[in-house]
Amino acid sequence: MSKGVEQPNIVLIMADQLAPHFTGAYGNSVVKTPHIDALAARGMRFDAAYCNSPLCAPSRFSFMSGQHISRIAAYDNASEFPASIPTFAHYLKMMGYRTCLSGKMHFVGPDQMHGFDERVTTDIYPSDYAWTPDWELPDERIDKWYHNMQTVKEAGLGAATFQIDYDDEVAFFAKRRIFNYARDEDTPFCMVASFIHPHDPYVARQEWWDLYQPEDIDMPAYVLEPEQHDGFSRRVMDGIEASTIALTDEEIRRARHAYYANVSYFDSKVGELVQTIEEAGMMDQTIFIITADHGDMLGERGLWYKMNFFEHSARVPLVMAGPGISQGVASNPCSLVDILPTMLDFAAQDGTEKPALGMAIDGRSLMPLANGKSDPVEEAIGEYCAEMTGHPVFMIRRGALKYIACEGDAPLLYDVIADPMETRNLAEDPAYASQAQAFADEVARRWNSQELRANVIATQKQRRAIHAAMEAGAAEPWDYNPPRDASREYVRNNMDWTVAAERYRFPKT
Repeated sequence: MSKGVEQPNIVLIMADQLAPHFTGAYGNSVVKTPHIDALAARGMRFDAAYCNSPLCAPSRFSFMSGQHISRIAAYDNASEFPASIPTFAHYLKMMGYRTCLSGKMHFVGPDQMHGFDERVTTDIYPSDYAWTPDWELPDERIDKWYHNMQTVKEAGLGAATFQIDYDDEVAFFAKRRIFNYARDEDTPFCMVASFIHPHDPYVARQEWWDLYQPEDIDMPAYVLEPEQHDGFSRRVMDGIEASTIALTDEEIRRARHAYYANVSYFDSKVGELVQTIEEAGMMDQTIFIITADHGDMLGERGLWYKMNFFEHSARVPLVMAGPGISQGVASNPCSLVDILPTMLDFAAQDGTEKPALGMAIDGRSLMPLANGKSDPVEEAIGEYCAEMTGHPVFMIRRGALKYIACEGDAPLLYDVIADPMETRNLAEDPAYASQAQAFADEVARRWNSQELRANVIATQKQRRAIHAAMEAGAAEPWDYNPPRDASREYVRNNMDWTVAAERYRFPKT
């Protein structure tokens, strides 16, 4: 991109729990994702993009702020996202953008905007401290909200679910807002449309289920018995009850069938938004970014959901397409903290000055890679400080190697290019002794695991105390209630209906 080009609109479409492995764009021959495929075909596909924490809220807070979770205390799904942390929405506003969030971002705390001009839907999950884990009781299951195998066992068909209701609403209001931008405003906009699918429960509508035949659904390629797992994976397996509740092949196949169907459902929403931008006459001015907050193991290694740093859980799709974006594939490891500086570079292409950063960020701009240029950086950093562990878990992906470490566990080292299923732990391989030691030394330099653990436990105690008081009625709920004044919508007695008809019609006659 060169200076002098007008600021592009940015439409970022986020899935929840979508591993890139389960999309046609990334080479899956079973899963049907024609709309994501089309964007990848005309844009840049990032083949080694990672979340910075494989859990919903921490990943999203990191993504919005461009900072790792340990810097902003975004430890788990009940960690507060403080209003004092700048996000890309704040910075884009200072660069002349209108900003809108439609859908999920799992903000926890009284600030439910975080720089967006407007939110057009509520969130789907609680905004309070209800989901706070207890690292002093790491083996305790919180049955009210912990995952278990019942979700897999109950996978199948449904005409309606809370997730379908929600995503239909997210798409509807996002499309309406895009047309309002086209009707009324000349300034560029950033729209974030964030969907809950294909996150479990694995329940799909018939129309999407019928895209797949049961015999076409592949089974997990690499499965371990509970005793074969590394220490952290075994704790996750115990926590989700996968080590004690057996699944039949039919149950696994049905869950994967429903997940694939819901990936296609999410892809249809991508198609709806792309079509809306096209109908609004904005295709030549709009950059699309497709991504997710984390992936889903979907039975690989015998694990389900996320909460670990194996490829199906920690990697995310990342596709960019639009004006100035080259056509191709970028193999450099990168992560969601890189989205903020990338957006700012997109917004500054017309010469607009970027605002001073309110806090140091951990990400780098992916604009050179998006433009088809080289990037000397090949790194992604991950941290996990949530349920089913009692100590922080760290990941470093650099080049072809991925290193995973947690105090008390044996380290893991994989060459994910030569061994994409991560079947061979190289940490004790003499041929990789120098690399393993270098990673171990880097982990010790980057993080003070004991200090971070103490900070996590301290915030957990604070939040549990406040949540107990809120449960007793000590505060108003923080859940977002979108403002709406129906008395001023459509046609009312204080207006000429012909004027209203002309105002709503697009394009104008």
